[in-house]
Amino acid sequence: MKERVEGVLELLDTYYPMEGKCYLDFEKPYELMIATILSAQCTDDRVNIVTKDLFKKYPDLESFARADLYEMEKDVKTTGFFRNKAKNIILSSSKLLNEFDGEMPSDIDVLTTFPGVGRKTANVIRGNIFKIPSIVVDTHVKRISFKLGFTKNTDPDKIEFDLMKIIPKDHWLKYNPQVIAHGRKICKAPTAKCEICFMTEYCKFFNSKK
Repeated sequence: MKERVEGVLELLDTYYPMEGKCYLDFEKPYELMIATILSAQCTDDRVNIVTKDLFKKYPDLESFARADLYEMEKDVKTTGFFRNKAKNIILSSSKLLNEFDGEMPSDIDVLTTFPGVGRKTANVIRGNIFKIPSIVVDTHVKRISFKLGFTKNTDPDKIEFDLMKIIPKDHWLKYNPQVIAHGRKICKAPTAKCEICFMTEYCKFFNSKK
């Protein structure tokens, strides 16, 4: 496994040499929290379209915390699951404002007490705001890590802990954006472009088809 992981990480560093790139647009920590809440079962591109107007309409944390629920539902409707997302955005904004004086906490156990914030959202915040080594398990990471044989689990939280055991800590922040890039360009769902993939040597899914 160690050789497989080292080979994959070397290829990812070669083909996708970005570090810690976030695909969600934000300027303030609370904006990243909101964008990540919206990203559940929704593409980053769609979220960025929605938040472009959303962050103008609600220019500060206070305006999110005091927003009308029905109005917020309309504002985020195109991201899907809009009722829960609208409710969680308002509740989490209120919690951040009232309990933390608007200062985003970095502790994962604290972050996951916010409505709509699971380990994925918490790790996005920790990695991008505080630069704390974290592994973010989104749909790309889940799919591609399984194909590479890095995990046998389907639960994102279990996948996160599987990856933490085998990926060196200095690669945790890079792994997610690199795998997203690979998932968007080559290892697409539902049809991967295996014929042009540079990682077939390490891909258990590809080699199982031989």
